[in-house]
Amino acid sequence: MDCASEDSSDNSQRPDSHKDQRVYFVPHRWWKDAQDSMPADSDKKKGIAYASFPGSSYAGPMKIINTIFNSDLVFSLRREEDLQHIRENGEVGVSGRDFALVSGDMWLKALKWHSDSKNVAKDDKGFSATDSDMADVYPLQLRLSVQRETNSVGVRISKKDNAVELFKRACKMFSVDSDMLCIWDYSGQITFFMSDKTQIPVDCQRQSDQEILLELQVYGLSDSIRCREGKKDEMANFSGSASLKMNGSFDSANSDCMHANSLTFSLGPGEAGSLGLTGLQNLGNTCFMNSSLQCLAHTPKLVDYFLEDYVSEINHENPLGMNGEIALGFGDLLRKLWAPGASPVAPRVFKSKLARFAPQFSGFNQHDSQELLAFLLDGLHEDLNRVKCKPYVEVKDGDGRPDEEVADEYWHNHLARNDSVIVDVCQGQYKSTLVCPICRKVSVTFDPFMYLSLPLPSTTMRTMTITVVSGSGDKMSPLSPYTISVPKNGRFEDLTRALSIACSLGTDETLLVAEVYNNCIIRFLEDPTDSLSLIRDADKLVAYRFLKNNADGPLVVFINQHMEEQFVYGKQTLNWKAFGIPVVARFCNVTNGSDLRNLYLKWFHPFQNPIEEALENCLMSKETEVAEMEVTTPSLGSNVNKLDTPSDEGMEFYHTDEKGTIKNSKIPMNEPLAINGELKLFHVLVCWSEEQIKKYDTQLCSSLPEVFKSGFLAKRPQESVSLYKCLEAFLQEEPLGPEDMWYCPGCKKHRQASKKLDLWRLPEILVIHLKRFQYSRYLKNKLETCVDFPLDNLDLSAYISHGNGESYHYTLYAVSNHYGSMGGGHYTAFVHRGGDQWYDFDDSHVNPISKEKIKSSAAYVLFYRRNFEVST
Repeated sequence: MDCASEDSSDNSQRPDSHKDQRVYFVPHRWWKDAQDSMPADSDKKKGIAYASFPGSSYAGPMKIINTIFNSDLVFSLRREEDLQHIRENGEVGVSGRDFALVSGDMWLKALKWHSDSKNVAKDDKGFSATDSDMADVYPLQLRLSVQRETNSVGVRISKKDNAVELFKRACKMFSVDSDMLCIWDYSGQITFFMSDKTQIPVDCQRQSDQEILLELQVYGLSDSIRCREGKKDEMANFSGSASLKMNGSFDSANSDCMHANSLTFSLGPGEAGSLGLTGLQNLGNTCFMNSSLQCLAHTPKLVDYFLEDYVSEINHENPLGMNGEIALGFGDLLRKLWAPGASPVAPRVFKSKLARFAPQFSGFNQHDSQELLAFLLDGLHEDLNRVKCKPYVEVKDGDGRPDEEVADEYWHNHLARNDSVIVDVCQGQYKSTLVCPICRKVSVTFDPFMYLSLPLPSTTMRTMTITVVSGSGDKMSPLSPYTISVPKNGRFEDLTRALSIACSLGTDETLLVAEVYNNCIIRFLEDPTDSLSLIRDADKLVAYRFLKNNADGPLVVFINQHMEEQFVYGKQTLNWKAFGIPVVARFCNVTNGSDLRNLYLKWFHPFQNPIEEALENCLMSKETEVAEMEVTTPSLGSNVNKLDTPSDEGMEFYHTDEKGTIKNSKIPMNEPLAINGELKLFHVLVCWSEEQIKKYDTQLCSSLPEVFKSGFLAKRPQESVSLYKCLEAFLQEEPLGPEDMWYCPGCKKHRQASKKLDLWRLPEILVIHLKRFQYSRYLKNKLETCVDFPLDNLDLSAYISHGNGESYHYTLYAVSNHYGSMGGGHYTAFVHRGGDQWYDFDDSHVNPISKEKIKSSAAYVLFYRRNFEVST
């Protein structure tokens, strides 16, 4: 539109029709910093102030009018000449409630100045907004109407004209309930609209005689505002504002900017405490990422760093880095999280960069927050590594030199190749000692660490229940279950050792352990080097007790069967079915079937009913009657008419296979046994008659406990362990596994050495990973152990090997939590904001949480910051 007809005295307030006429809505401080830097002879336009006061008589408070189909935000703005005179010197509208309307050209010039102060002298024509800049711009539709009787402008923002998310942002930005809202018009749009309604400004559409629709391009209100170097005094002494230092503390209004090119927020009363309390939207199983990001986004020194000019430290030449993409993505995300009045952020850009450089995190499956944290810390370090050309460093062993000398040498070599804010803040050093079990060669190295992964000591041991039975002859006793504790990653020899102690095994005795399934032995556990992970909790183990003097004799396994009624398709049938524990005995003075039968009955003697036992004692004196107990029985079958049972006297013995499924030749009682002398193990099937079954309490030998019984509905008792115990387990000396053999320089061979770790140098930010997830070849498991960790004073003085006067006391400031089971569940984060105030970050939801709820069995990764008191 042509504005030439207007009075030239008001040209400064008119929109220029020959240039970009889009109107940008920006923080007033952001615009003023750029305008004040312009040369004195440049055309600096003055802004006209339009204000809305809470509870004012002409406007009243902001109102949200809700109808069935729509919601409107309504308030009024009045031109304030007095306000302009008050603020035209010194601080001119820098509170968090002051905004500016600028033209497209003005916005581009301010954007250029803010983008990089080093390039101010570059030609303006060579500058354009980047994709990142445009991504921070979003449109907002306003309906304006003139209220001439009060010299004000009515503003209506309708949900019908704007997206739901943008309408919510507008409600936050334009709230006038708590403090004055001021909009400084440098574009001339509002002023022109109030002065002449006959012509409609560009970017405006007439809706009626009373109302026009104005589209604003909102910028800079989802990110932080840069404080230019040399403007320290400008940000100080502003009444009613507060300045936030990103080391986690809040300064009073007279605080200076702490760093050049740092981001400082100018805030209204009460707004400082809400900074950083911004959620992250869940993009689909991304709670693991949100949890780790919130913990890092509240790590004091990292917040300081990424709100400053960190871009200059990006290392684009590092082949181990990601060309700065991860650092830029994280830095941009952190700034959005710390922006005043920010709504939940959707981390799509960061997620896409993450998937590009770490494909394991692509897609929308659930992942481990600690694995993401490890990748992110390493990626940030490589992207921000100040070392452009890494020198070659030869690793040297200690060779008897003082530990202090060797440790410093290793640390200096590490810093020569690795120098970043991550190293400055998060990396420590531990001492690693390896000892060869053969030549006793000692190797000492000092390695850096980014975090500590601590085992849960209460779960390094495993509880197992095993039933011990006697098979050693005359000393017969009932079944005795024993519950023992063995190393979770131990060997079978650990089990036999613990069980021998538990059952008071004599020096002349030995144990033979077998796994029983369906009343049959499916395997013997004889190899002492077998891993205990091969034994499942639901397995049933029996340990047979023998005298060592019979250790070379052949073994006989008796499988018990009796007749059982079954109903198949409504018909009653009788079938043979195995029962009880298989009887295992060694041949000793057994020559015929009668000896074999007596050996078998001797094992069942403890289970004999008292009356039957008395009768048997009388009958035992008659040897001839015992010898005549043999009864002939036809082959087994399912038809009761064709099935004969053993005689009333009791049992029949047959050669069979290991499962008792086939019946070979019957073993006669009065004939010598036909046994192959080369066999070390053979199986005998024993068929019981109903009369014989009644003489024994077979129920006592029919129920075996599982190795570990965890009820389906019943929870395990809540285990609790101190964080210090976890650290002690981490620092405990232990042998290396067979898959981690160490090459001994003394033996010139790979050896299973013992390893001992000691803490040597502790970082400012200490990240502790609790190893809740366990993986093995056969199963995956999450440990629900509740770790008791200090909130205010983690004292590591007793665990540091090298004291140098520094503080080893830490305070907890963040926790990454995991709720649920393996392969699923949900991640959240707890963050400390000073005093006793904690917040729960659950994706896009951020809520206060009591200090008493911080400790739980869901705690997975702990974040501590060092207290800088000098230790005495």
